[in-house]
Amino acid sequence: MSHRLVSTWGRSSRFARPGEGWAEVGGGLAQAAAAVADSHHRSPLPSGSPEDMLAAVATALGPERIPETGTGEPAALAHLARLIATYGLDLTHELCAAHLQPPPLTVAVVADALASATNASLDTYDSGPATLAIEKWTINALARLAGFTESAGGVFGPGGSYSNLLALLIARDYGAAQRGIDIRHNGVSALPRPVVLCSRVAHFSIHRACAALGLGEAAVVPVEVDADHRMIPAALEAVLADLAESHTPMAVVATAGTTDFGTIDPLPAIADIAARYGLWLHVDAAYGFGSLFSDKLSALLAGIERADSITLDLHKIGWQPAAASVLLLADAERFASLNRSVAYLNPDDDVKAGYGGLLGQTLQTTRRPDVLKVAATFLAYGRRELGAMLDGCHELARHAARRIASELQLELVAPVTLTTVVFRYRCEDLDLDQVNAEVRRRLISSGRALIGRTQVRVNGEGEPRTCLKLTLLNPETSAADIEALFDELLRVALEVESEGLRSSVEEMVKIHE
Repeated sequence: MSHRLVSTWGRSSRFARPGEGWAEVGGGLAQAAAAVADSHHRSPLPSGSPEDMLAAVATALGPERIPETGTGEPAALAHLARLIATYGLDLTHELCAAHLQPPPLTVAVVADALASATNASLDTYDSGPATLAIEKWTINALARLAGFTESAGGVFGPGGSYSNLLALLIARDYGAAQRGIDIRHNGVSALPRPVVLCSRVAHFSIHRACAALGLGEAAVVPVEVDADHRMIPAALEAVLADLAESHTPMAVVATAGTTDFGTIDPLPAIADIAARYGLWLHVDAAYGFGSLFSDKLSALLAGIERADSITLDLHKIGWQPAAASVLLLADAERFASLNRSVAYLNPDDDVKAGYGGLLGQTLQTTRRPDVLKVAATFLAYGRRELGAMLDGCHELARHAARRIASELQLELVAPVTLTTVVFRYRCEDLDLDQVNAEVRRRLISSGRALIGRTQVRVNGEGEPRTCLKLTLLNPETSAADIEALFDELLRVALEVESEGLRSSVEEMVKIHE
């Protein structure tokens, strides 16, 4: 008896079969788009408080239980599409500039839908042969771009935090093996006081990774940075010299593109030190790797080819739907500690016959082919066009910095390196942290603009202060858009300042009554 069911769209199958089924995926998106034609808020975010927005979506979804009967495919998709259009985020909006979260390229979105339609997995040959070959091709292309040799390898993963975790796991196991210790069998207790060194402004995922790997967050040793937020090589060398007798340094993590500033550690000098001490060098280039697309900016990453491992996120500079993270290794043989032979997946005789996959290069078993969107983008645009897109975003950041410098009430906190701009609003007689935080909240709740915030030791001194941040990753944003954003920001800031001063005067009057 056949269990083939007729779709409510009139198809012969409910599944995305190659050919006709793939066309129906596009048709479904077209129907969803038609359903929301007049309901999109046309802003970076909907206007209103977070509480109200979240409550509205929850109310529209109804009781928190799976319904006994469905409404049908078109109605379900149209319902969710309306919720996203009415209450969701629009990364394509010109004034959306808060996070390392770019507008996704249409070709990448289509390819990502194709990846979902195939539902292939990268663990074994028989789970997706074509996508397995496409990932290998793309990894090799990225490795060449990084300056690695033919011995390199790599693997896609669900995000930069995961890629950093995987890199440090491999570094831990490799470093232990060099000391005759089998971590897989004996655990981390066999390592005498292991530590990982990174800059004071390195990504928090390094701390998380060390905790997950059994080293503990206390194993992360911060290294001081200079005025431009770059690791100081002399400070790294001094810390290593101090630790030599009492600890086991496992890896040095250099950052190529800090989240807040886009700054890049001096990779050649750090590579020299790591080599001198025989340490694994990992470069967290989740943000900065895309600089290699640009002829103008690629020199910023000089020395990255000397790394043992590199994290890169193409869902940052790469304009991919999340996630599109990659871990590259200079020597693919160092994935060895992850290898597993599983009878129902990759028995040794199948692997020898060519039926293996990438199970032994990741902690994941089932792994979707995120590579399809990346490969489609590379084939569609090539390195030069992607580089031109980055150059445009970089120039927007420089334009924003010039506007800040022209305003007496704005202060540029750090020079522009890539596409982020950190600054703050200044005024007298008020708490600047509170003022800047409130300015951002009002911009968000109004729906007019979406900008970021962070905390920085301004001029490298004192306690961290609340600052505002633009992360400019939309190459279709114009200089005029940036001007409009600052015009609105200054208007809101003056409003906040005026209200704050008025409140302060009223409070003083009450005190003196």
